[in-house]
Amino acid sequence: MVEKAAPLPTGYISNSGKLVFPASALRDLGIDPESTHFKIGTQEGKRKIKSVYLVPAAGSDQTFSFEKSGRGHVIPLALILKKGNVNFESEKLIFKISTFDFDQNIKGFELAIETEAPKPEYTGKPRGRKPKAAVDAE
Repeated sequence: MVEKAAPLPTGYISNSGKLVFPASALRDLGIDPESTHFKIGTQEGKRKIKSVYLVPAAGSDQTFSFEKSGRGHVIPLALILKKGNVNFESEKLIFKISTFDFDQNIKGFELAIETEAPKPEYTGKPRGRKPKAAVDAE
């Protein structure tokens, strides 16, 4: 029996430029939103940001922290995302969260940004009543 890998936790980018993490994603990753601070980075030399990197940091100077919002937590990053040509105002963007080894004992998180795929066209059998056949009465 082949074990299926668990799907990567996901979140989305709000149209105000905040990274939104659902409570379930934070729980799956083992992040305590109340006490964790992150240093944030992107790929260097790229015009458009494809991934955002979060690395847990001990101090709170020059770091970002979570803010409570609804049922999840957010990190406001509008300025960084705008500079990285991320069009969060008009596109619905999601991100998949994966981990990477930053140091020997520090695990970082990579947020791979992608557009939310539109729902595929339904190709199944039509449901409901059949339309009345047009009857030519001549």
